[in-house]
Amino acid sequence: MKFALITLAAMFAGSAAGQAQTVSITGAGSSFAAPLYGKWAEDGAAATGVKLNYQSVGSGAGQKLVIARTVDFGASDAPLTPAKLHAAKLLQFPTAMGAESIAINLPGIGTNQLRLSGPVLAAIYSGKITKWNAPEIAAINPGVTLPDLAVAPVYRADGSGTTFVFTTYLSKISPEFASSVGAATAVQWPAGTGAKGNAGVAAAVNNTIGGIGYVEAAYAVLNHLTTTQLQNHDGQFVTPTHDAFVSAAAHADWLGAKNFAVDLTDQPGATSWPIVSATFVLLPTNATDPKQTAAVKKLFAWAFTSGDASATSLQYVTLPEAVKTAVRTSWQGVGG
Repeated sequence: MKFALITLAAMFAGSAAGQAQTVSITGAGSSFAAPLYGKWAEDGAAATGVKLNYQSVGSGAGQKLVIARTVDFGASDAPLTPAKLHAAKLLQFPTAMGAESIAINLPGIGTNQLRLSGPVLAAIYSGKITKWNAPEIAAINPGVTLPDLAVAPVYRADGSGTTFVFTTYLSKISPEFASSVGAATAVQWPAGTGAKGNAGVAAAVNNTIGGIGYVEAAYAVLNHLTTTQLQNHDGQFVTPTHDAFVSAAAHADWLGAKNFAVDLTDQPGATSWPIVSATFVLLPTNATDPKQTAAVKKLFAWAFTSGDASATSLQYVTLPEAVKTAVRTSWQGVGG
């Protein structure tokens, strides 16, 4: 596999006499979180003295790499089960929350002009809705002229936390989808074509008239993708905005979530966006080099203290202070 390597140099600045030695750490996994971790490493360089080399290879690969101890930390949007965390000797903690948008390529349809719903998305990705002017789509888009085009769904071909979150949402909305496809980082899709990473899905949608795909919301904004409205838990059609993500995130049940594994899909609230999730770091509890583990914690400790503005600028939702405190507590006794 050819890894997309994001090299993020974060060199500690200061006088030569007081300068701490730079520590290089490696991380891999979530493409969903890659823009955020890159920004945090860059912004925190002077304060942390940490240089981060991050491989944006998808959550599934990130899990495998940290379990094999070939990276200092893994990154996953799909939380691991308690049994798997115990077996792999891993600590799991959240770093931020984000959302997924639906990108489309329909001539004459502008950004957030089209309305979709969970049942319609489930039917599209199950191969049951094959035309954009299907009655199910027309019924929720009065006044919109829908083209007589084939629907061309695009999905992630790599093991992806983005896919886990999307299929978790569709499984909640559609019992039929839950039983026939289910929720996982990789599933057997009944319809569509696969593409690697957010960039691959976006490129495939943009190159296919009638295309539709699910992508990380910040990626959609930064790349000016045509997105849609989506019907939420309360029956309201909402657009993928930061305020809508914050509204959904406010319902996170952190106290009831073991190992911080909250589920933020299909949350209540008139303004809540329905496809929101936390993203997680997987940190070995038995690292052979405590200095590396200490550097990972140092980077994220800085981010929890000073990285909120950067996260918000990239459309992520920051963790509540109580959750940050709980995460720091969970680090005690792990590494240096």
